Parts: sequence; C-alpha cells; structure tokens
Amino acid sequence: MANLRAVFFDVGETIVDETREYGTWADWLGVPRHTFAAVFGAVIARGDDYRETFQHFRPGFDLATERDRRAEAGQPEWFGEDDLYPDVRPSLAALRDQGLLVGLAGNQTSRAEGLLRSLDLPVDLIGTSDGWGAEKPAAAFYQRMIDEAGLPAEQILYVGDRLDNDIRPAQELGIPTALLRRGPWGYILREPQISDRCLFTIDSLAKLPALVAKHNAETT
Repeated sequence: MANLRAVFFDVGETIVDETREYGTWADWLGVPRHTFAAVFGAVIARGDDYRETFQHFRPGFDLATERDRRAEAGQPEWFGEDDLYPDVRPSLAALRDQGLLVGLAGNQTSRAEGLLRSLDLPVDLIGTSDGWGAEKPAAAFYQRMIDEAGLPAEQILYVGDRLDNDIRPAQELGIPTALLRRGPWGYILREPQISDRCLFTIDSLAKLPALVAKHNAETT
C-alpha cells in the first residue's frame, strides 16, 4: 500500500450537513418535512437517484429549473458556516499540518462552489461537477481529481458517505477510499463487497487525521 499524499472529500453529508437544504425543498414543494424525508429515504433504499424523490410529489419536476425559480423568488441554494459538520475544520487543518494536499471534490452547482470558496476552508483545491464538466460517478470526474492533484491514484484518499457515488467509482480507478457513515446514504446503503475494500471506515472525520498518520508511518 502506498503512502498517502493527498486527501479529497465529497461535499454533501461529508462536509456539509444538508438538513437545511432538503428541508427548504420540502417547503418549496409544500409537503411536510418528515414526509419528504421518508420518501427520500425510500428512494435511496431502492437504489434510485435521489432526484426521483421530487417526482413523487410533482411529476415532471426539473431540479435545475426549480433552482432558478427559487432564486428568482429570493430563496436561492444556500449553505453557510452553521451547516458545516463540527468535525470539518479541525480535521482538514490537521491533515494539512501533516503536509498533505487537501481538497474538496463533489457533485455541486457553480453557486455551491462559490459558497464553498467563501467559507475559506483549510483546503488547497475545490472541484465541482459544474466546474469540471463531469459528474460522479463518472470516471471522468475522478480522473480530473487525479489530474488536479498531480499524484498517482494510489496516493490519493477519497472520503465520502456514498458507496454508490463516492466509494465504488473511486475504487475502480485505483483510488484508496474512506467511508464516512453519516447522512442518509451512510446509514441506508450496505454493500460489503465495496465497503470491505475501504482503507478506513469512520463515523466522524475527527478520527481521520490519526488514521492517515498511522497508515503513512507504517508504509514509509
């Protein structure tokens, strides 16, 4: 196993707690938040795209169009400091202190990318599907991450909550992975043939810096 020289993180439910965002979508649709959350979970459990949730309440719903409508109504996509999980800043900073390249790489809109940059997180790179023109789980997304890091795939750790969108496609390109069990996907999805191949499985990012340091000490 190679020494790790970079760590990249997914965004939604890895860095950002999306409770607020999905709650505002329920409000926009005019359905109780607990109802929206229950259908959301059922869609994930079936292995469907989470965007199918909206179709249950409004057939023909187009997420991009509705984002624009919300923005025009003064309710744009938004997250801020209070939506970061509390273990995020300390963990990112600790990994950078180890001399690692630290980045964010997730399926996010250009507006979300701007919001991420405005948070001034202790990271070296921020990449999004809108900015890179490739969306997870496509191999092109992970290849772009590898290119941006300027390192071999085996020296980059990718951290995410989704076995389907984060972990499996990264593993297919030879990128070591860390599964973070939080958020809906982290609790609902179970695929041992994928999770068992993870370098680490954690329930908090607070544990990650020590695990990476130990791994690197043992592979030096």
